[in-house]
Amino acid sequence: MKSLFAQLNTLHAAFCSIAEKLCSPLLLFIRLYWGWQFAQTGWGKLQNQARVVDFFTSLNIPFPAFNAHFVSGLEFVGGILLIVGLFSRPIAFLLTGSMFVAFWTAEREAFLSIFSNSDKFYKADAYTFLFASIMILAFGPGLFSLDALLSRWLFTSEAVVQNHADHRESNAVTG
Repeated sequence: MKSLFAQLNTLHAAFCSIAEKLCSPLLLFIRLYWGWQFAQTGWGKLQNQARVVDFFTSLNIPFPAFNAHFVSGLEFVGGILLIVGLFSRPIAFLLTGSMFVAFWTAEREAFLSIFSNSDKFYKADAYTFLFASIMILAFGPGLFSLDALLSRWLFTSEAVVQNHADHRESNAVTG
């Protein structure tokens, strides 16, 4: 019996190892696809600010002109940053907040039906944008991102500096 559990544990570990390798490609896909969607949506709003201000005014969003410019810029620049994977989690945090506001103000009935009518909730326009933002916020950008590249570069640079400092100290001690 112990042998069976050991074999199952080995198979489970192998399966998890293979599945783990899918995380970064999946996060890359999410960033590329939804980053592009955010950038396009933001660009469209930037090109039609008067319409966006009017829409925000109809939703009783405070400071509609300021918020229209802010959201448009956030979606456009944030989408581009998601695509390249730079500042991914802070941008995903801001986009998540923006999508919650969009859900609450423009699709409140769908938002409130999350448990009573889940079809209505996940068919709302803001749902997929919100879900993509939360995914990047929770799991990060993955290995195929500028964030990961910068992290590796900074970690390597710090290790080289620390190694150099350690080397000088050991030379000072040993002469």
